[in-house]
Amino acid sequence: MASFPQDIYALSLLVFTLGVKHGFDADHLATIDGLTRFNSRAKPSLARYCGMLFSLGHGAVVILIALAVSALTQHWRTPEWVNIFGSWLSIGVLAALGLLNLYAVLRADPTQVVGLISLKGRFLGRLGRASNPGLIAFVGALFALSFDTMSQAALFALTAVQFGGWQHALMLGLLFMLGMLVTDGINGLWISHLIRRADQIALIASRVMGLVVASLSLLLALFGLMKLSSPMVEAWSEGKELLFGTAVVGVVAGSYALAVWLTRQRPMAVARLE
Repeated sequence: MASFPQDIYALSLLVFTLGVKHGFDADHLATIDGLTRFNSRAKPSLARYCGMLFSLGHGAVVILIALAVSALTQHWRTPEWVNIFGSWLSIGVLAALGLLNLYAVLRADPTQVVGLISLKGRFLGRLGRASNPGLIAFVGALFALSFDTMSQAALFALTAVQFGGWQHALMLGLLFMLGMLVTDGINGLWISHLIRRADQIALIASRVMGLVVASLSLLLALFGLMKLSSPMVEAWSEGKELLFGTAVVGVVAGSYALAVWLTRQRPMAVARLE
């Protein structure tokens, strides 16, 4: 696990950026995609808010973890094997998500919108078809009970204690949740917009996002593998967490912009032909 900056302002900015980046997790995007699609039929008025509700539930658990760690920090330290195990687990999950979503895009029916694939979503059962705001938030909370999320929350909580205790851990937890709210909220609105269109434009946009999510997952898995296998790469990446988080956010945001641009170009081309 990377160390966090020792300046409270830099730490706050980094945690917010990590929250935004965490919201771009392929499992998050795929699960919100599924919840939004189901509610577009079962409860259309709720569909656009699925992303925000998911991130509120997820963020609530992150805050609880941060507060718990800040209270226990004098008696608890993270063993080194936990960091190594977490890194390998993250690499494996990212690689699997990347390959599954790439396969989904390449094998999708040309007439169908591509839905993102989630690993955790396969175990949700009926919760994957939740149409109650509280249950959707509960799904988000369940997703926070993962090694990656819990270790990240614990790490920034441990760093926050140096600045004054649980109040700083609470503030960072709220910033992390705010970052996820931005990402997952926009994703929910975006998916509900595509579903309402259900035309050729939606087909193009869903494939753009599917390819970006798959490619980014595979690249992050490869970079994580390089860090574990090469001390030089690990040393070079030390202290660049904010840069990497911003880059991931920029790539996905750029893909959204590209998808929107493509959706606008298609009607213009049709209009010229007419």
